[in-house]
Amino acid sequence: MQEDLTFTIDEDGIARITLNRPERRNAFTFDMIAAWHAALEDSKKNPKVKVVVITGAGDAFCAGGDIVEMMDRMDQTAAQRKAELFDRVQRIPLALEDMDKPVIAAMNGAAAGAGLDLALMCDLRIAARSATFGETYTKVGIVPGAGGAWFLPRLVGTAKALELFWTAEFLSAEQAEDIGMVNRVVDDADLMDVTDALARKIAASPQQSVRMIKRAVLAGMRSDLRTHLDMISSHYAIVTLGEDHREAVARFVERRE
Repeated sequence: MQEDLTFTIDEDGIARITLNRPERRNAFTFDMIAAWHAALEDSKKNPKVKVVVITGAGDAFCAGGDIVEMMDRMDQTAAQRKAELFDRVQRIPLALEDMDKPVIAAMNGAAAGAGLDLALMCDLRIAARSATFGETYTKVGIVPGAGGAWFLPRLVGTAKALELFWTAEFLSAEQAEDIGMVNRVVDDADLMDVTDALARKIAASPQQSVRMIKRAVLAGMRSDLRTHLDMISSHYAIVTLGEDHREAVARFVERRE
């Protein structure tokens, strides 16, 4: 991994991806996106990894795309712009779509534009109390190219999503929690402790169940009830044959007796 992004895996199976350009509020470059994608692919394939945590260095989570780098590409054609978005930036939401393992965003500070949307792609979001969130695309005359227009309405509803996109107003962490953008808000000093405790609790759970539940929820949002029930019955059949299920049932019976 390059120095603008760090990637570690601890003994509990928690992979940590840290956006590491604090001097630029962790605004991402294409090299940083490539390293981010590589870390996600490694996490997906590595059997030691059970949960992924994404955070930012310094006092910001991610300011989105680097505006200075954007200035250098002003003369590109429309085809070139489309290709750079699809072939580079959009690899992140697609990699997260393919990830059955839980992904938690520890939002340590401001998240704006694509920096916010890349957090919305995670399964859970824990926010520091001082963090702020803004869909800032209209400030620079662009659209949410990383997937925000798909993710945000599913979290906060269509009308609220449009308001946030059109006004580019920032929300406080508490406001974001109130509308369902983040799962919980904690004191800044407690952010990583709370996030790590949650990650370890999930990592200690039966992993086959954890991953099938994630896949069932995501698939269920895009299918009818009959299709969903057919799929989940297959998942149920598989997990009930596993050792995790058998051991859990045995422990429950022993406690009752």
